[in-house]
Amino acid sequence: MSLAFEIAPHLPFLRRFSRALTGNQHSGDAYVAALLETIIADPSGYDTAPNIRLSLYRSYCTLWESASFDMKHRRNTPEWETAAGRNLDAVAPQAREVFLLTAVEGFSLAEVSQILKQSAHNIQDLLDEASHDLAEQVATDVLIIEDEPIIALDLEALMESLGHRVTGVARTEKEALRMASSKRPGLVLADIQLADGSSGIDAVKKMLENFEVPVIFITAFPERLLTGEKPEPAFLITKPFVPDMVKAMVSQALFFDTKSKLAS
Repeated sequence: MSLAFEIAPHLPFLRRFSRALTGNQHSGDAYVAALLETIIADPSGYDTAPNIRLSLYRSYCTLWESASFDMKHRRNTPEWETAAGRNLDAVAPQAREVFLLTAVEGFSLAEVSQILKQSAHNIQDLLDEASHDLAEQVATDVLIIEDEPIIALDLEALMESLGHRVTGVARTEKEALRMASSKRPGLVLADIQLADGSSGIDAVKKMLENFEVPVIFITAFPERLLTGEKPEPAFLITKPFVPDMVKAMVSQALFFDTKSKLAS
């Protein structure tokens, strides 16, 4: 199998990453073209690479970090890239890399550590920095639907540490709908099984009938949502959760100005 054949499937995603990283389509595509030129000139590093995709992104990031870039001009770019670019303007270059590699491209922190040739500790610090900086750009009102007091307090503290405002903590479906009606949230964190036997899923479905909002389910029962049948959530965190995962997921949902995430 030729090297070109192996690389080709990854190029659309690398262009997406490059455009988001640089801030515009022209510059993003130019970086990818420059990378391909270097690979054509010297393909030896890819001949025995165990993971072509990881090696491709590692070479790209090395090239990008060694060159200058311009985040100011965004002409002829898709709407999502323009919105993403506005949010990314406030994030330092390396933190921007880490966030996009994890949130957009789906690499694990261990893989990002290999791509950027930094320790896992440094990568985590950069992801925290990106999450905090992005949260400042998209700070919003958060409704928490959670019947366990300690978990609710932890979630509230996490949201406030990112600069968000928690407008209410609901323990039942009825409370959640009342709070959402009183103060429309910009983000919902929802458990599935609530105190009175009611359902966080039902509460969210009823909210989405009236307005669009990003929803993240945080639950000890992921199998109740991941059934292979619609509706299913795009954002799901399993209990017991890791705080950094919650922070990253919140930043990701708000970063793309994501609306309703329950497919109908």
